[in-house]
Amino acid sequence: MATFPFACRGSSVMMSLSLWTGVALLLAGTASAESPSRVETRIVAAVQANATRDVDLLEKLVNMNSGSFNLPGVVEVSKVLEAEFRSMGFNVTSVNEDAVKRAPSLLATHKGRHGKRVLLIGHMDTVFEPTHPFQKFTRNGDQAAGPGVNDMKGGLVVIVGALRALHEAGALRDLNVSVFLTGDEEAAGDPVSESRKDLVAAAKVADAALSFEGLVVVDGHDFASTARRGSAQWTLHVEGVASHSGGIFSPAAGDGAAYELARILTQFHDTLREPNMTYSAGLVMAGSQIEVKPNGSASLTGKDNIVPKEGYASGDLRVLTPEQLERVHAKMRSIVSASLPGTKSRIEFEDTYPPMAPTPGNQALLDELNGVNRRLGVAEMQALDPMKRGAGDASFIAPYIDVLDGLGLPGDGAHTADETTDLSRLPLQTKRAALLVLRVGSKKR
Repeated sequence: MATFPFACRGSSVMMSLSLWTGVALLLAGTASAESPSRVETRIVAAVQANATRDVDLLEKLVNMNSGSFNLPGVVEVSKVLEAEFRSMGFNVTSVNEDAVKRAPSLLATHKGRHGKRVLLIGHMDTVFEPTHPFQKFTRNGDQAAGPGVNDMKGGLVVIVGALRALHEAGALRDLNVSVFLTGDEEAAGDPVSESRKDLVAAAKVADAALSFEGLVVVDGHDFASTARRGSAQWTLHVEGVASHSGGIFSPAAGDGAAYELARILTQFHDTLREPNMTYSAGLVMAGSQIEVKPNGSASLTGKDNIVPKEGYASGDLRVLTPEQLERVHAKMRSIVSASLPGTKSRIEFEDTYPPMAPTPGNQALLDELNGVNRRLGVAEMQALDPMKRGAGDASFIAPYIDVLDGLGLPGDGAHTADETTDLSRLPLQTKRAALLVLRVGSKKR
């Protein structure tokens, strides 16, 4: 027996027996649909029955400001989720992040008797601090708006709803499932080696991970992520000889910091390009007495009749594999080292989010998800082009474990005051997650 993939909107009442029979008869004539097992049917029914409860939880979480730097707000969200997990028999631990000046992470663990250990990950913070005007959940039919409604409090509700359905169907009892939720994904605590060490530790004792960043929909088709590009920052410092502009290009004055800076950036532009890689210069300056502050503001002095003494540029670099990152780093260093007369340059790198490279194990998780999709009678999903998704917490654990990302709620306008989600998709995403956890967690280790 199978169900429609979408919820009876706003209804918290379980489908009647006659409706279940009608659905089964309908799907019996659908070549792509398979008949779910009895326990899967109970899980799907539990998701349907809790549809209104899940929307209410989403509204509650969205109305709690949890900007990354609003530590009490992130803790407030954590307390709500802790209560949900404890009600399902999870042991819950608050993971202290004082060393990186961030709110605690949350680790919830459920120990079963057998099967693979499944790790579910997400984050509780948003980009909207208490001073931002965008603060409240609003709803117009199935469209909901609010800070984090898509990125990623919608994903948190999918996690809770899926585990609750497994619990109510009696399927959670034997599963080994852990949930790790960070409180600083949008502004990771520095250094990331410290702020992500407990997430990595949780991954190292699991067999597979599912990440609940927002589902990506392209031209009406759903995609999941088997790969995500990592992000790194680069900073370029150029030194020249300060002199009057009339002496430029002379042996004493050299070519000046501005031309050296331009040379390097032009060669970056012309020679570095590769598939699945982008690089950008976000801040560029040449002059004297350059000062760049941690918040991104900068100052300098200069005149149009001088040879500038200093040059500065910074930007980011996004790559798909560790090997690609090393190769591009080497190319950039080589370009920087070939200085113009009278100048000297150096480049520094800070690798913040490692790449989540595509692997057969990640693809195998997508194959399992497509088995779920066939059971639910919905279209199979393809792997999302990694150029369409930025860096995320899944990247930190990808070197140690198979990962599938993008299992949360779809939406638009993430990180802006136009952030929305489609509530009609919440039941389907919750069913997908619940049945995927069941499938993966039921396999032998």
